[in-house]
Amino acid sequence: MDIQNMPREQLGVCAEGNLHSVYLMFNANDNVESQLRPCLANVAQYIYELTDQYSDSAFNGFVGIGANYWDSLYPNARPEMLKPFPAMQVGSREAPAIEYDLFVHIRCDRYDILHLVANEISQMFEDLVELVDEERGFRFMDSRDLTGFVDGTENPKGRHRQEVALVGDEDPEFKGGSYIHVQKYAHNLSKWHRLPVKKQEDIIGRTKQDNIEYESEDKPLTSHIKRVNLKDANGQSMEILRQSMPYGSLKEQGLMFISNCRTPEHFEKMLHSMMFGDGEGNHDHLMHFTKAMTGSSFFAPALDFMLQFDE
Repeated sequence: MDIQNMPREQLGVCAEGNLHSVYLMFNANDNVESQLRPCLANVAQYIYELTDQYSDSAFNGFVGIGANYWDSLYPNARPEMLKPFPAMQVGSREAPAIEYDLFVHIRCDRYDILHLVANEISQMFEDLVELVDEERGFRFMDSRDLTGFVDGTENPKGRHRQEVALVGDEDPEFKGGSYIHVQKYAHNLSKWHRLPVKKQEDIIGRTKQDNIEYESEDKPLTSHIKRVNLKDANGQSMEILRQSMPYGSLKEQGLMFISNCRTPEHFEKMLHSMMFGDGEGNHDHLMHFTKAMTGSSFFAPALDFMLQFDE
């Protein structure tokens, strides 16, 4: 990928991790597209500019447009591979699809700045959209999921993050954009914590305390890592950039799972492997301890794409 000639991407797509996050899911009001297009461009530009203003606390973010709403907002051009969330159900395991029109994802190392910016964005959207869902995420210990295991270990590093997450020359009009999949997982932590640590480690495929991945031959076929570390027909790893964080309160808590990728195929294959398994009944046993509450598909276009419509 020629990163030098890339349109300005939304900086939150490939940003490194933060201490806090806010996730805002909106549905558009009827017949507001002509007003919403420039408004959305302004929101995306605003988030982009705040990255400099609040650089000392590593502010970043991005805006995604829902797969089912894209054609209403941008009827003359559509990302080649954009499609609705791939809902799946196998027995008691379910990955439901709950689609939203817009997704605003902002992160920062200061919670007060996030709260301030979330309010400002909401005011910018006034009368155009309805806030349907809001969650606030946080870094837990040393970047661990609430299960106690380090999360995101497999994430691409450095410039490779852009190569994994951003569309390249394969779809020139949407170069610098990213396919976004979001799932809100609610964990059954009381059930999880009753397991011996070794059993937990076998379910994940990695040691809990020091985060050492099992040797390939030692990984159970039902382990989470075995089910999501997939290769394509050419033997290349099917990578995604995870921007996930724990969320919640005592009432409901879990993981806001976010996949950013230059193709939706990698996420879909991983989810299928988790839910359906390897064709021999070996599904992801982590699914016995967590439940997907939502599943949404978005595209986060390059900032320059949205700024075409800022008037």
